[in-house]
Order: sequence, then structure tokens, then C-alpha cells
Amino acid sequence: MTMQTSVFSLDQTAMELIERKLREKRQMAQAREHELFDVFQEDLTEEETWALKYLFAYMPVNDMADYDGALFLSHVRRTLEIRKQMPWGSRVPDHLFLHFVLPYRVNTENIEDSRGILYEVLSERTKSLSMADAILETNYWCHEKATYIGSDLRTISPLTMIRNARGRCGEESTLAVAALRSIGIPARQVYTPRWAHCDDNHAWVEAWADGTWYYIGACEPEARLNQGWFTPPARRAMLINTRIYADYPGPENITLADEWFTEINLLENYAPTRTITVLVKDGQGNPVSGADVHFELFNMAEFYPIATIPTNERGEASFKTGFGDLLIRAVQYGKWGEKKITVADSDRYEIVLDQTSPPSGTMDLDMVPPPEREGEAIEPLSEEKIQRHNSRLEEGTKIRTGYEDTFLTESEAVELAGEAGLPAERVWDILRKARGNCCEIAAFLRERSTEYGEWPLRLLESLNEKDLVDTFSETLDDHLIDSLAQRGDLSEDTFTQYVLCPRVLHEMIMPYKRFFQAAFTTVEAAAFKADPSLLARNLDEGYGRWEDLPNLKGKGNPVGTYNLMKGDPVSLDILFVAICRSLGVPARLHPSELKPQYMAGGSWVDAVLNASAPQEKETKDWGAIRLLQDHEAAAEAPAASYSENFTFARLENGIYKTLFFPYGHKDVYDEPFEVEPGSYRMTSGVRLKDGTVQVRFTYFKVHAGEQNDVVLTYRQTVHDIPVLGTVDRTSTLSTLDGANNTLGDLIGMNGAIAAWIEPEREPSKHLFREIGELTESFAELGAPIVLIIGDSEWTASFNPANYPKLPPSTIFVRDSSYASLPDIISHSPAQEAGYPHLFVLDGQDQIRYTASGYKIGTGKEALQVLSAVWQESMERSEV
Repeated sequence: MTMQTSVFSLDQTAMELIERKLREKRQMAQAREHELFDVFQEDLTEEETWALKYLFAYMPVNDMADYDGALFLSHVRRTLEIRKQMPWGSRVPDHLFLHFVLPYRVNTENIEDSRGILYEVLSERTKSLSMADAILETNYWCHEKATYIGSDLRTISPLTMIRNARGRCGEESTLAVAALRSIGIPARQVYTPRWAHCDDNHAWVEAWADGTWYYIGACEPEARLNQGWFTPPARRAMLINTRIYADYPGPENITLADEWFTEINLLENYAPTRTITVLVKDGQGNPVSGADVHFELFNMAEFYPIATIPTNERGEASFKTGFGDLLIRAVQYGKWGEKKITVADSDRYEIVLDQTSPPSGTMDLDMVPPPEREGEAIEPLSEEKIQRHNSRLEEGTKIRTGYEDTFLTESEAVELAGEAGLPAERVWDILRKARGNCCEIAAFLRERSTEYGEWPLRLLESLNEKDLVDTFSETLDDHLIDSLAQRGDLSEDTFTQYVLCPRVLHEMIMPYKRFFQAAFTTVEAAAFKADPSLLARNLDEGYGRWEDLPNLKGKGNPVGTYNLMKGDPVSLDILFVAICRSLGVPARLHPSELKPQYMAGGSWVDAVLNASAPQEKETKDWGAIRLLQDHEAAAEAPAASYSENFTFARLENGIYKTLFFPYGHKDVYDEPFEVEPGSYRMTSGVRLKDGTVQVRFTYFKVHAGEQNDVVLTYRQTVHDIPVLGTVDRTSTLSTLDGANNTLGDLIGMNGAIAAWIEPEREPSKHLFREIGELTESFAELGAPIVLIIGDSEWTASFNPANYPKLPPSTIFVRDSSYASLPDIISHSPAQEAGYPHLFVLDGQDQIRYTASGYKIGTGKEALQVLSAVWQESMERSEV
């Protein structure tokens, strides 16, 4: 039968592919056939039918488990209607509409029927504008609703972001993409998985207007498109990409064409690139097809694969990347080969799969990022446009902070605590974190504390901070009331952490305790509670594993996974833990291995949920790593901090997988690290000011039931502290109370930090966070930290009290003339990098260190240099 239709400009091949994949998804989701697919029985137009087919064909397994077809039909109908109503709807080509307007998902956020809600607030505001101006205006609106703050890995939804009024860059960009799509503008979240020149990553937004893709910094408006504080760092990236839930044909460079998604490489729009080709051979010199080639760079003390590409029939894998260093690891069937490369050296490399045993001893290597580059010259904005833009930023900040002023106050929290008989300080801590959800949380405490005492408060304290913003009374009641019924004789701490608490990993918290208590017969529940391994076996035998989108692993709602009877391996592990907790059995994912465990006889027991996997056939005895200090280390060696300057990774099937110990964990010599037996690689690294990392690998083995002692060593680094210029200490600055002071009065005579900041922008907020994390060290020095805000960067809503963790020697001042700002930043790349401009000054008003713009690690580098110049000053004063 020939399909005669041009709906969405789909040709017959594309339609047949969608139909085939839809059949696979319907087969996979048989257990929820009616909940998902009964919408096709409704009176649908041809566009509605094919839009639904397209979404279902590429829908992640977790979405098929957690949501019903009615939600997706509502989304489709609203999106199609918006396309007709917005003036540019007809100008958006069908292929862009399908891939970048129709999709309901942006990242890993919880899905809500938000498209119509966002459309109602944005359509009138934008419909009279050009598409380009509508993009800018939408970002001003996003700025009114949310600003940046660092947070955990769970991505909140756009509506929750608005309720919270703040979030990390991945959440800001999720909101902005959802907002743009809600008015029919094609938009996508783009990101660098990891920076090469510093730690961390970043996400932003690309939006299409009349034939061209532009970029914007989400919730951080600029006066024009293709401008953002991240522009200079992006020129040093090794990959900038996005993921599309479809068989996407381009025209962009395609990094990976998976069965269920496509990754496209957008780096050439931001930075110089080279396409490198890796030829993988076996020990006999034959090309190997189907080998996985991991392109890895150093970030957060591990080698992170920014791309994994399978070799083709010729044994080749090609990757477009930047001009920095990569560690390339090719793996197949447990054999591997590895090579550190400098992209500028060649465009072809060869790796032989001839390794089956891990090395021993240590190995050192340098990882050099792409160099700093100047951008293209752009025409300066007129003073009128700059003033108009600054006015819009100020207006947006006032709107957002006005909303934040509606949150419950400390006095109201104290009053509630008195009514409920709860400790006021703990109640305020919870309500403060709940932000726009504070009234919901307060009502829960008020209603439930009379009957259950402190347990409602303890439940809330067991959650992550972000959970307090999008967890509601129905869910809290479920986990409070139906957990207490199962407490038995468990200790308070064990019960609170491993039964009462609903949070397992990074999934959305939903009610599930009552559901699972009713899901099994009395006999089944008793058997599972007596021996949780029976539950593990039941799930292993009765539930299928389905993997599609890597970033959605472990995001499945336990009830949805249970009903679908399928899920990714991590979501199935979470399901096991959730059922155990519902039955009163303490359970968790192991803190570093993230494998399911239950408590029996006061000890943790591994639950085997994937018995078909060779390494999972039986539980293992654990081993331990005890770190020893390097007593011969140089004074400049960094203080050990997990994920900041060292990590552990275990070799599994030819790949080193990093262990998940808490980020920034510093008491690393006190207690051994509990780990599974195996071959390990410890990675330590010292990052230099230009972004180069001096890396050391230390290889060792851990045996079951034994402790392995390992000395943590760092490569010795000589830190040059040159004189870069001077500052004028007679420059006048004003404190926030209006008093005038000279820069010299503020910085003293022994050394200081002076930083010109833009407090509402992400780079300056990163600096605040880094200095705050080092408060104890800065306080020991006692050196002044002068944070300077210019008139054009000042906002009336700025309040230093919002940064209580900064060192006590910190002072905020204003600089109306910029006369005190050293000339050194007038030169590119510092000027283009933008705020913050940080300087470490010695006791002779000399600049000994400078950093501009976004760079993770600036706080530590500044502390290190400041400590050295402070010591110099002390030595001079003693002479």
C-alpha cells in the first residue's frame, strides 16, 4: 500500500521508519497499551495523528512508563494551534518544526503540560515582533522569572523553575527552550559536555529565526543575539553539541546516529575545528568494526568521554573537535588500546586493541586545552541601546525579586514552629529552601505535626534541597503516613534515611509507598520482607531491560517502571529500593557504586538484579582503599579533594568507570574507601593557569576482604608569580552606605584581592561560590577581599546579605568612574572575557595574578597566589 500524504513534508521512507519504530514501542509498552495509545481512537486530524506517531516512535522508555497518552495529545494539539496563531508559524519549515518545536522534552526534566501556559504569557508580548526580536524578548522574560544558582544533577521542569526563581544553567536553558517553542520558534539546548580549559560544563540555547540559528545565554539577556559571557570560553571547547530524539538528517555535522536519537556537533559555529579519524586494528593488523572509541578529556579529576563513536566497517571512527589534547581509548570485548593525542599534530591516528591486562605503577601526561583566541570584531552598541538594555535587566531583576519577596519570612517560620511545637531554626531552614513552594510545605507541617510530631520535619530534612520546590502534600503524606506504619524496631537514623526518605538517586519524587504496599499479596509482601533477594529475583525474571537515552538513565518513576514492567537498569535498581522501603526494609544504592543493597542483620547486602550479566551472578565481598599522604610532597601540592584534584576509577570491560564519592570530599585520609574488588586507576591532576593539566595515573588492584594502601601523589609544579602591572591606590570608591574610600584604604599594605564583578551574572556567582567554599582559608590569611561593582553592573535589588558564606574580610564597594580598574583589562582577551575581573595584589600595589570571565578554579588559584604574596609581605616586614 502506498501512502499518499505530504503531512509535515514527510516522504514515504520517513513515514515507514516512524511506523516501524512506533510498532516497536507499542510492543515494548504492551503493559500500558491503553494508557498510552488509546488516544489514537479519538477523532484526530492527519497532523495530530502523525505528530503523535512521531513523538511515540522516539519516546524514551521512562516517558512511556511515567506519563499517559492524554498528556502528549494535549501537547500536540496546543503546539499545532500555536503554529497557526503565531505570525512566523508558516515560515518555520516542517523539518525544523518536527525536531525543534514539537518535542515536549528538552533535557531530563519532569514533563508537565506547560506549553499552553507559557504561550499565554508570551504570545501577546512577542507576536508583533520579528522572530529575532522575539527571541531576545523571550529571554528578557526568562530573566524576570529565574536566575542562576548551582544545584544538584536533577533537572527541574520549566514551571518548577519559575516557582523556584533560580536554577543551574541546564535548568535555565530548559526554561528558555520551552518558552521559545511555546511561541513556535525552533529552539534547542546546546552544551559543552565538559570544558577543556577548566572544570565543569555549560549549557545555553540556540534559536532559529528566518533561516539562521543564533545563540543566547538562557535567562541572561544580551542586547543582541550571538553574544554571551560564554563566547570566549566556547572558543576553547572540544565539543559543543545537542541531542535530538529522532533520526535527524542534518545538515549539521552528526557525531552519533543512534537508533533512538541523533547527536549533532555544533562546535564549528563557535571554535576552530579539525576532523580526526581513528583507525582501530586488532593484534594482527586487521581493521576492527564495531569497536567503541571514547574521546576523553580531563575535567573534575577524571577522564570524561565527551563522545563515544563506534568504528565503521573500515575500522574507522571520525570526530570533529577543537585544537586541544584528548585521551582516546578504543574498546571491544574487553580488549583495549589507548593513545594521548594533540589534535593539532595530525588528523589520523591508529590504535591497536592489544591490551587485556591493566598496567601497574604510575604514568604522567600533560593535557593541554585549545589556546585562547580573539573573536571577530563586532560593532559597538549605541549608548542608547546599552542604557535600554540595562534598564530592562534592572526591571527584570525587580520583577523576580518582587516575587521572591512573597516567600514566607523567618518570622512566619518561627510562628509556624511555635504552633506546631517544632524547632524554629530547623523549620526556617526548610521553608527558606522551599522558596516558591514554601506555603505548600508550611501547610504540610502545620497539618501533620500535631499528629506525627517531628516526623514530618524529619521527612522534609531527608530530602535534597531542590526536592522541597516540587514535592507536594499528596506525595509527602504518602511517604510520611505509609512509612511510619512500617517502622518496626528500626533505629531513628536507619528508618529516616533508608525507609522514610523517598529520594533514591536523581528521579522525580512521586508517591509510591501506599501503591507498593497494595501491589503484593500479604504472603508475597511477607516473603519479600523476610528475604529481599526474592524481590530482586522477581524483578530480574519479570521485568525487561530497555535502554535508549543515556542521560535519562535512573530518571524513571518507580510506579511507572513497575507498571510498564520495563526500564533502564538504573531505574530498575531504583524500583527495587523503592519497593523495599515501602515494605519497611532499609535499602539504598551504594554511595559510590550505585548498586542496590538492602539491610539484613545490621549489614548491607548486595541485591542481584541482572543475574544474566557475568559480573552480577553473585554478591561479592568488598575491599577497601586507604589513601596515604605523600610526606615528600612539595609545599605547593594541592590539598586532596575528591573530584577536584583526584578520583578513583575501576576497570570494567576495558573502560575505567569513575566512582561516585561526594564532590569536594576532603577527609580522604581518615577512613578507607569501601570499593568492589578489581583493577583501579587513581587519577590526580594539577591545573595550571593556562588550563593545562599535569596528570598522574596510579594503577593498583583491590582484592576482596583486603585493604590496599595507596599513596596519593601530585606532580610537582612550579608556580611563577610574575609582576603584571600596578594599581592606583588613590582611586576613589564608595561603600554601599555612601562613604568614600581610596582603593589603598581598602586593600591595606600586605596584599589583597580586588575583583570587579557583575553580581547578577553566572561567572560572578561562580566566583562568589568558590571564595565562599574557601572562607576558612581566606579567614586564616585575613587579607582584604574587595568586590567592586560599577554603575552599569549595579542593580538596586543587589543585597550582600545574600552571600553570607563569604569571608569576613570581604567588602562590597561601588566604582562609578572605573578609574581604579587597571588598564590591563582593556586589552583582549580579558576585555572580551568580561566580568569578573579579578586581581591579586601584593603589598607594593603590584598585580601578581589576574583572571577575567568564566573560569572554574579562579578562587583557588587566587588563594594560592595571595598566600604567597602575603608571605612575601610578612617576610619583608620582619627585615
